[in-house]
Amino acid sequence: MFFEYPYLLYLEFILIPLIALYVWREIKGSAPSMVVSNATPWTVKGGTLKQYARHIPFILRIIAIAAIIVAIARPRSSENFERVDTEGIDIVLTMDVSTSMLARDFKPDRIGAAKDIAIEFVASRPSDRIGIVVFAGESFTQSPLTTDRVTLINLMKEVQTGLIDDGTAIGNGLATSVARLKDSPAKSKVVILLTDGVNNCGEVSPLMAAEIAKTYGVRVYTIGVGAMGTAPYPVMTPWGVELQQMQVEIDEPLLQEIAAQTGGKYFRATNNTKLMEIYGEINEMEKTKTTVDSFPVYSELFMRYALIALVALMLELIFRLFVIRRIP
Repeated sequence: MFFEYPYLLYLEFILIPLIALYVWREIKGSAPSMVVSNATPWTVKGGTLKQYARHIPFILRIIAIAAIIVAIARPRSSENFERVDTEGIDIVLTMDVSTSMLARDFKPDRIGAAKDIAIEFVASRPSDRIGIVVFAGESFTQSPLTTDRVTLINLMKEVQTGLIDDGTAIGNGLATSVARLKDSPAKSKVVILLTDGVNNCGEVSPLMAAEIAKTYGVRVYTIGVGAMGTAPYPVMTPWGVELQQMQVEIDEPLLQEIAAQTGGKYFRATNNTKLMEIYGEINEMEKTKTTVDSFPVYSELFMRYALIALVALMLELIFRLFVIRRIP
């Protein structure tokens, strides 16, 4: 057994002056008095059982205080250990944030749908380390690999277009993602690359980045986002923002080649539902179980001490009301 807040146990020293004060009052304190016609009943030497029993309420109160202090120190036990399966996978979510991701063929738009579904994916994999890389005309790491789901989700919510120069540097985005994974000791290293365009800038070509990913054992799942044909896109006009139909251009052969070269798979998402199904399929495919034996199972023990305190206080009350009654 150990305590979560062991320093609170020093409060037990409060009992010493309480006990000392009680003893001092019993020895030196002034006893109550009353006028009687005959003192014979009080001339018997030695103490009766009730005379000794009058100390029981104080003893019960001391027990209750001691138990409460132990309870708030939060005693715990970790004698048991549980066999736990962990995934052992490191995943980087690589997301296109070019302005074309504002197209409204998804709800509310492509980037909004991609973020919402990615957040659900992150929440469904509590055992994995996950990172976020965004790219447009260049790329940068929005979040390094982490198991901190709260921070990761908050950083995902902050992803938006306009963070970096516009363009579609698929090679740069993939290369940055591989750099986050290349030194990882995980059994499985995965990149989920989502884009809605054609590579048109960047220092690293997509196929070269795919070759680097293959060298480091990184599997790449590619997702092409966009409706077939045309999609409504918000355009600023003299009369405000209007939706205009724009041609959807996705380099599917390139994305298919990247996936095939690295042992991954290519998907095409044309709406929110399809994108959600794609993430669900990837979620099912990427499961590499590892058994860990040394995961402690903590048992909270404070409740037993809280019950001891409650019982002691109830007994004290019963003694004072029905057993050891005093004349006012």
